[in-house]
This record gives sequence, structure tokens and C-alpha cells, in this order.
Amino acid sequence: MIERFILGVFIFTTTAIVAQRNSASPYSYFGIGENFEAVTVEQASMGGIGVALKDYNHLNFTNPASNADLRAATYAIGGSFTLLTVKEQEASQTVNSTSLRYVSLGFPIGNKAGFTVGLQPFSSVGYSLLNNENDENVTLFRGEGGANKIYGSFGMYVIDGLSLGVEAGFIFGNVENSILNQRVNVALATKHEENFGVRGGQFKLGAQYKTALKNNINFYSGASFTLATDLSAKGSEKMYSLSFSGSGQEIPRSELFDRSIDGNINVPLKVVYGFGLGKENKWYIGANQQFQSALGGNSVFITNGASHKYDDSSKFAIGGYYIPKINSISSYWDRVTYRAGLRFEDTGLLVKTTNNFSAVKDFGINVGLGLPLPRQLSNVNVGFEYGQRGTTNNNLIEENYFNVRLSLSLNDLNWFQKRQID
Repeated sequence: MIERFILGVFIFTTTAIVAQRNSASPYSYFGIGENFEAVTVEQASMGGIGVALKDYNHLNFTNPASNADLRAATYAIGGSFTLLTVKEQEASQTVNSTSLRYVSLGFPIGNKAGFTVGLQPFSSVGYSLLNNENDENVTLFRGEGGANKIYGSFGMYVIDGLSLGVEAGFIFGNVENSILNQRVNVALATKHEENFGVRGGQFKLGAQYKTALKNNINFYSGASFTLATDLSAKGSEKMYSLSFSGSGQEIPRSELFDRSIDGNINVPLKVVYGFGLGKENKWYIGANQQFQSALGGNSVFITNGASHKYDDSSKFAIGGYYIPKINSISSYWDRVTYRAGLRFEDTGLLVKTTNNFSAVKDFGINVGLGLPLPRQLSNVNVGFEYGQRGTTNNNLIEENYFNVRLSLSLNDLNWFQKRQID
């Protein structure tokens, strides 16, 4: 019965992820939108670490080699609520968004391998910006859409302590952008629209190594390599004049142009490596370092040198967890997993200012709890993050955000076992 329920929820939530709007950030205006880092709620609560972490109770999206440690069929679903305050030098506005972040199923294959399949957002566009610097010219920027990734990953132990893994994914989605310009005392406004679909494959390789030290303490190391890929971007763009009805409805008039978009987006190699120390089912502390070369492309939505351009990006994260007593009978809170972490990121996005380009940086402070459920190994995970992206210097936008994340991790040791009737 539980298997049918999980499969039904999996199908329903995958549909919801594809259809949802995941972002309210003005920075999603650039490129193909705000990038989503593939981490679970448990990982995010520790600053996003995980490339070296081995955990048989939870999935790990950072390193496919971690599938080798799966010991039970695991269903994971995660979502988030974001409260975002957007600041300029003299004004601010608060918006919110709610979204599903992932849905995944993982299965052990024997005692030394495992496989996971799932769906995650890859990028998201969701902005509405009004520019009315003077009383004679008003410009409205709007965008929505994004891309998702469906994937399968496999990991296995090749020798004692060393596991290797591979992930194959397919990225797909659509992005719509528009710019509406209206002048005072001019009967017609003009509107520029672009609509394009994003498609392409992506592959990731990973490795993890665990070795025992003294006093039951283990040393962990790991690395993952998301290979460079080209995503196709095909669609159309057009510009036309329009007027408005008495109710505010747009009435298209003459068309200025209508042409096709046919380009690609180069997603470069991303390298993540990290180390950790820990005692199994007690505590863990680790650090990740991530590097990626500049995003590139040859189509109208990658306007390097005009409004923005891309540089190399990097991210450093440190975090861990602590469990007072995992098998405690007298105290529920002794069985709870307590998590915390920090994240520092140079996004690689450079936005054009008056005289130069300014880099957009991001950081986050994270805490979280893993709350055990009556079912063996299953738990509810909740995480909280306060972060800041961008700056109000040089007429840019600063975002202060508060994320509440929630996930459910259901584990079933009997998924593939045939039931017997006495």
C-alpha cells in the first residue's frame, strides 16, 4: 500500500514542479533565470555541503557516488517558502513565493550500489520591474518560466571505502520575457516579446572515499564534476505597437518585426570537492568548495556587454549536524538531528552600472532540524535560512531573503520484499 501511495504522490508532484513559478527575484531577469542549486533540505540546512557526506537515511543530490550507501528505498520531497525584500537606494518592496524544490526516489541495488531518479528545477524566471525614472517614459519588464531537470543517478562501491557514481539528466523548459514601453501623450505603446524553449542533456561524475581514524571517527572526502554542455534555445521574438481598451486590455496594432531565435547556452564544467570528519549517527562537520567557469551563449538573451555579462563563479560552504542519542527511549529530542551551516557565493553575474560592471554576491546562514517519524528511518526535515544577495551600491538591487524549507524523507526496508501469508 505504501509503495502505491508513494508512486502516486511522485507522479502528482512531478507535474506540480513543471507547472509552478519558482522565483520572485529581479535577478531572474538575466539569462535563463535564477539558478537552482541541487541540494536537499537536509543539505541546505548545513550550508549546502554534501559532496563528501555519506548518509544511508537520506538522498544526496551533490554527488551521485552517495547512492552506493542507500540501504532502504527512499522517497524524498522538498519545498520552500521564501519571503523576499527587494531594496533600492530609496525604496523597498516585500514579496513571497512558495514552490516544490524536488521529488526523488532512491533504491538500493544489493549491498554495494544504489539508483535514484527524480525531478528538480534547474532555473526559474519570475520578475516584474517598473522603470519610471521620469514622468514622460514608463517601461515595464516582465518574465516567467524556467527550466527543469529530470535525472537518474547510479553509484556503487568499487573497493572498500571508495564509491563512484554517474548521473544523466535532461533539461527542458520555456522562458517568456517582455518589455512594454509607453510615453506620455503618445497614443500607442510598444512591446518587445521573446519566447524560447531550452533543451539539452547534462552529465555528472562523482567519487567518495571514507577511512576510519581513531576513536570511531571517520574521515570523508569527495568530488563531483558536472560536465560542460550546450543547451539549445529556440523560439521567437517580436516587437509591435499596441493600445489599451477602457478595461486595460492590450490591443495589438502594427507589427514591427517577428523573427526566430536559434542559439545555445554553454553551461561550463562545474567542480565541487570537499572534506569532512564525523562519527556515524552522532556528528559530522564538513566543507565544500565549488568552481565554475563563466556561462556563455550566442543568442539575444545572453547580452554580454550590454546590460550584463558573466564571469567565473565560486561557492564555499561549511556546516554539519549533531545527534545527541539516536536510539534514545526516554527523550524524543535526543533523537532529533540538529543542523547548521554557512554559505558564501560569488554568483558570476556582473550587472552594468553607470561606469562599470558590478559583481553580484550572495551569502546565507542556515539552521535546521531532522524530526524522526514513527516509521523506521523516516523523518521530517525543516530548515531556515537568512541571506542577502546583491547591493544597493551603484544603483543596483539588494535582496534580503528568509527561506523556510520543509522535506519528507520516507524509508522502506521492505519495498522489494515479497509479502508472505502464513
